[in-house]
Amino acid sequence: MNHRTGIATNSILMLCLIVLTGSANAGPRAHSPMQAPATAASAHIEPSSETLVWSDEFNGTQVQSAPDPAKWTYETGGGGWGNGELETYCAYGSNASPCNAQNPNVYVGSDGYLHIVGRKDAGNRYTSARIKTEGLASFQYGRLEARIQIPAGEGMWPAFWMLGDSIQSVDWPKCGEFDIMENIGKEPATIHGSIHGEGFTGTLMGLPYVAPGNAAFAEGFHTYGLIWSPGKVEYYVDSPTNVYATFTPASLPVGAVWPFDSGKFFFLLNLAIGGGWPGPPDQATHFPAEMLVDYVRVWQRPPAS
Repeated sequence: MNHRTGIATNSILMLCLIVLTGSANAGPRAHSPMQAPATAASAHIEPSSETLVWSDEFNGTQVQSAPDPAKWTYETGGGGWGNGELETYCAYGSNASPCNAQNPNVYVGSDGYLHIVGRKDAGNRYTSARIKTEGLASFQYGRLEARIQIPAGEGMWPAFWMLGDSIQSVDWPKCGEFDIMENIGKEPATIHGSIHGEGFTGTLMGLPYVAPGNAAFAEGFHTYGLIWSPGKVEYYVDSPTNVYATFTPASLPVGAVWPFDSGKFFFLLNLAIGGGWPGPPDQATHFPAEMLVDYVRVWQRPPAS
């Protein structure tokens, strides 16, 4: 994709590649079916050689509680996030208008899921949530995966993605971006996986994955994963053997800079509403709309001797 932004206390990142202003900026998030010099391949994973090094299982004990503050923080606000989006992002417990703490946009439920909720109020204002692990947990290399059920409906734009820790010093897109999963409601059977960096943003480096039988991804939970090793990025759906896109430095256009061997990256999860890529909700779009996350996990292999 192509919408990420810099990260600062009141300068928010945008969902999947946005151009932000202020002390943190992100790139534009122009999206359309992308064709890139990526290749499908089969991953050769040896689960016994992997160790689970970090996870959030979202096992809440209350009907609604805040995401673990030791693992997640918030990006808040509106303004379009560089993509013409319609929502305002709200933190758990926020009553800053149009947010409403009685109807949270993000919470961990006793059902064992993280809920990211898109809402529309009586004044036709949209709210949602965007959370990240920046400053709390970041990683380089390994197998990184989330199990998610995305919402259905025109104008929905859920995403599971990562940005480089260096965003505060070098800004976007130099910091690099992994878009592990993006979906737009008007393409119910398609998710997109892409990478972005200096010299390759927008629709330049991504591939779609279409569900078997054109089944809608919103109909159930799916796992969306990244297999990341030096000089290689692979995206998969539902199994690490089901790799649908592979990127290497050789995939990049002339003059582009590969940023994925230069440091650690942190997670973001969010549900955008509207924007130039998905378009606005229509009369059939149901609110509240929920993105449910069962877990986020990171496996790594021990360093070679």
